[in-house]
Amino acid sequence: MKIFVISLGGSLIVPDEIDVVFLKKFKSLIEKYVKKGFRFVLMAGGGKTARKYMSAVEKISKLHTEDVDWLGIHATRINAHLLRSIFKMHAHSRIIRNPKAKFDFKKSIIVAGGWQPGSSSDYDAVLLAKTLNVKTVLNLSNIEYAYDKDPKKFKDAKKIKKISWVDFRKIVGDKWVPGSNLPFDPIASREAANNGVSVIIANGKNLKNLENIFLGKDFKGTIIG
Repeated sequence: MKIFVISLGGSLIVPDEIDVVFLKKFKSLIEKYVKKGFRFVLMAGGGKTARKYMSAVEKISKLHTEDVDWLGIHATRINAHLLRSIFKMHAHSRIIRNPKAKFDFKKSIIVAGGWQPGSSSDYDAVLLAKTLNVKTVLNLSNIEYAYDKDPKKFKDAKKIKKISWVDFRKIVGDKWVPGSNLPFDPIASREAANNGVSVIIANGKNLKNLENIFLGKDFKGTIIG
């Protein structure tokens, strides 16, 4: 049995409005492999939905970082409910909120939302992989590769095809900031490194490339670990 833990970025689910075209194609691909006996854990990100709420708060009131984090968590949960509804025929009846808790994997798809303040959905995806003894997390967003620095700010930024956790953590640091836009959360990176979990960063919109990952073929993306 093949189990894939996918951290599905909010930038794919709701880049601005809900991306119905992408979600239809993603649903078809996942269901194609469900029929082949594959199982999937889909961890929903908050993306722009989360950042819109955070931005609104900043304009109105000064809140504690934890309060801002909870806005992000609930954004992931509404996105998770969207995914669970889309995959209703194959998905567990409830979204998973605690990635450390044991749960039945009787259905082919598990959908998860955010858990608690202090980290991102990437961290929850790593914990889900650990719970299920899965050694690789697929981190899908709107970028093809991770870079050694922000390519939007630095023209000489270099894409990374393969990197160790030690070197990657030098790039992302050790501190989690709610709403931060990093290729992979620093807290999740530490957890993955400590538990021998690798991460593949890839552009989720390239579904042929995603299929290559499922099949163990060559693909475009960054391997961390």
